[in-house]
Amino acid sequence: MKKDSFLKGAAILGIAGIMVKILGAFFRIPLGNIIGSEGFGYYQVGYPIFTFLLSFSIAGFPTAISKLVSEKRAKGNYVGAHQVFKISILVLLGIGSVSAIILYLGAGFFVNNIVKSPNAYYAVLALAPGLFFVSMQAGFRGYFQGMKNMVPTAISQFVEQLARVIVGLGLAVVLLRQNVEYAAAGASFGATAGGIAGLSVILYIYFNDRKKKSALNQQMEGQKDPVGKVITELMHIAIPITIGASILPLINMIDSLIVLRRLQAIGFTYAEANSLFGQLTGMAVTLINLPQVLTVALSMSIVPVIAEARAKKDWEGVRNDIQSGLRVSFLIGLPSAVGLAVLATPIMQLLFPREPASIGQILLYLSFAVLFLTQVQVMTGILQGLGKQIIPVRNLMIGAAFKLVATYILTGIPALNVKGAALGTVLAYLIAAILNLMAVRKYTKVTFNMRRMFYKPIVAVTVMAIATRISYSQFSRILGGRLATVVAIGIGGLVYGGMLLYTSTITEEDFELIPGGTKIVKILSKLGVMR
Repeated sequence: MKKDSFLKGAAILGIAGIMVKILGAFFRIPLGNIIGSEGFGYYQVGYPIFTFLLSFSIAGFPTAISKLVSEKRAKGNYVGAHQVFKISILVLLGIGSVSAIILYLGAGFFVNNIVKSPNAYYAVLALAPGLFFVSMQAGFRGYFQGMKNMVPTAISQFVEQLARVIVGLGLAVVLLRQNVEYAAAGASFGATAGGIAGLSVILYIYFNDRKKKSALNQQMEGQKDPVGKVITELMHIAIPITIGASILPLINMIDSLIVLRRLQAIGFTYAEANSLFGQLTGMAVTLINLPQVLTVALSMSIVPVIAEARAKKDWEGVRNDIQSGLRVSFLIGLPSAVGLAVLATPIMQLLFPREPASIGQILLYLSFAVLFLTQVQVMTGILQGLGKQIIPVRNLMIGAAFKLVATYILTGIPALNVKGAALGTVLAYLIAAILNLMAVRKYTKVTFNMRRMFYKPIVAVTVMAIATRISYSQFSRILGGRLATVVAIGIGGLVYGGMLLYTSTITEEDFELIPGGTKIVKILSKLGVMR
């Protein structure tokens, strides 16, 4: 297998992920303008418990299936690889059904007694069926990823998000005529509609693929393992990852309780506190999630590659993949964090013009979480591939504990209020990133070229930040704030890319790792910008 395969797989998922995130932003940005920060607060209330229950199926199982399928196929056991998939589907069928029933029956208790936000009842209820449909997709995605085929995952993700946007926004507009609570519920039902659409597409791809193989009379070699052994292997990998993935939704649920109550304790009304909560979790976090798409793709793609190299005792290959993965994630995370910080207020005013200008301060405080979160994601994938699933779980729990304490203290400071919760998030990911890096170095003895990986990107980002700020300052006088923001973002991106080329931070070899990279090199060479 080529050592750059995970980057090519990541590119496929990344392209789809970018489209998904663009659609997600297209969903959340107009949704925020349709139902406002108050409605967004109701919309966001159900998502921590939704993602918490969903984590039992979509977090650990795709990784576990991908890892086991990849390992068995590497050993020529194709029958065993498909057996893993079939058993996983049955397990996910049960988990998805139980999760949906729990949320449906417990929605009233959750909103009335846990979060004390009764107006969010219908928004939570609308999410329940989605748990089943999204859970079932996880098995198929893990199976295809284990075969190094990222296309089905990419297609199903795009279709799921497209259906979510169309149905969610459509229902929000229609139901707003009733009241904002119903509108938030309509937006929430978009997740269920997306789950149905995504599952339908990936089912079609799977059965079409099986039909083609059957027509070609392709026989699978290998043997089945005892069902109990397969389930044990799946759970051994999936449970630690699931625990880790469930921590954040659980923490977010607790966090929402802390934020809402602490804001009211320092003088905000329930409606004001709910609006601030919506600005943080529904609006600012929307932008924080955008840069993650590429590093999530890296994390997903790197797991089977690391696992396969480890199974073959190719430790030099493991170290090379780690260096590539972390370097790429840093090149993504650093400019994203700095760019959001430099243009925090202009960006938020551009996207949410009805909200007060102070919303930009929330994004400013939250922006640097991007840098640490992107590193956490990739290093989690690395550690999972190394068979150290419990380590990132432990480290995330430690970071989450610091987050809860910091959020409680800082949110209670009137001058900070909801921005204290943003700082708590940054602290959590910083601690988890440091601990993960220590673990990766301990188990692989990997070293880094500090000049190429850190120093050069920092220089490039510094120049980018200066150019971006100056551009906005100058163009805002001529074009106005909103158009100047768009121009400044474009200039910042061009300057950053130019600096990466000028300082040789990215080279011809890097471009060859991505689809179409050779053509890009030829174009850049003709323009005289590739050295």
